Amino acid sequence: MPRFQFTIHATDGKARRGTIAMQRGEIRTPAFMPVGTAATVKAVKPQDVRASGADILLGNTYHLMLRPTAERVARLGGLHKFMGWDRPILTDSGGYQVMSLSELTKRSEEGVAFASHLDGSRHMMSPERSMEIQRLLGSDIVMAFDELVPTTSTREVQAKAMERSMRWAKRSRAGFDSGEEHAARAALFGIQQGALDEGLRKASADALKDIGFDGYAVGGLAVGEGQEAMFGVLDYAPGQLDETKPRYLMGVGKPDDIVGAVERGIDMFDCVLPTRSGRTGQAFTRGGPINIRNAKFAEDQGPLDPACSCPVCSTWSRAYLHHLVRAGEILGAMLMTEHNLWFYQNLMADLRAAIEEQRLTAFANDFRAKYQVKQG
Repeated sequence: MPRFQFTIHATDGKARRGTIAMQRGEIRTPAFMPVGTAATVKAVKPQDVRASGADILLGNTYHLMLRPTAERVARLGGLHKFMGWDRPILTDSGGYQVMSLSELTKRSEEGVAFASHLDGSRHMMSPERSMEIQRLLGSDIVMAFDELVPTTSTREVQAKAMERSMRWAKRSRAGFDSGEEHAARAALFGIQQGALDEGLRKASADALKDIGFDGYAVGGLAVGEGQEAMFGVLDYAPGQLDETKPRYLMGVGKPDDIVGAVERGIDMFDCVLPTRSGRTGQAFTRGGPINIRNAKFAEDQGPLDPACSCPVCSTWSRAYLHHLVRAGEILGAMLMTEHNLWFYQNLMADLRAAIEEQRLTAFANDFRAKYQVKQG
């Protein structure tokens, strides 16, 4: 297999159906990456994640750096062996968690000095250290280190953060390339910043293309700006990036967010929503999300989603899942999460097929018409 090769097989409007080929396997795009924050997709075994249709997982640089540490993971054979997943893994750069989880941070041109949310110990995260951690983990797709600021910041603050992120992107590129053995089999993605400003986004995209990356992420969205504002950016931001490379929308999202983003040219997604929602009793269905804790499901013998063929919907009733979740049984979280992962992967498969068959608009409109928040 090649180190990294992206092939576009079909297009429908701005949407693309493609394949990323890497040494650990192929990734069908549009792709959804389940989040394995601490070397585990919570409540689901790796083989069951794979059975749902996932081609790639996301690991978290910040969390793994603190516990059990990247150095320990490396001594134990790398993240794939450690967690029992032999396919590609994308690791985020750690920048988002450094800035969102620690109240004690100090930003400088060098990087971000921060206190661990676990024990208060002090650390420095820089582009070079982020590349080192991701190399120790054995990541297949490495993310550049960037600076994230709220979309409500002033344009001056946003511009400074974007410009610094581009300087850090260049340092990330150099740090990644210095690990020659890892760089020979892994890929590096740059991250576009610029909040909701089209001019800043364009400047960021141009700087990233000058440096050169295997793929490009649209960063700084899904942080509270709302779907309308996010789609407003996605109407132009993907087109500012290299059209021959994959485009990854970080931290998205809700099923209708994903459908709209695919229509606008996004190829890759990640989000904790299917797993986090499963653990709290929310199931995604083609008719919208449902809260299985509600009393109306106590004697409902139907499946979570009549349109779903996952092992959960094929075996257990809403009534049983209602009982498990209300009783606080661990199996409830496991089954709800497994169903949600299948829902997301089935959605991605349907999107890929719709693009191939030139019927994406009809599929997307039908999905949106049926997908509505239920009172239950």
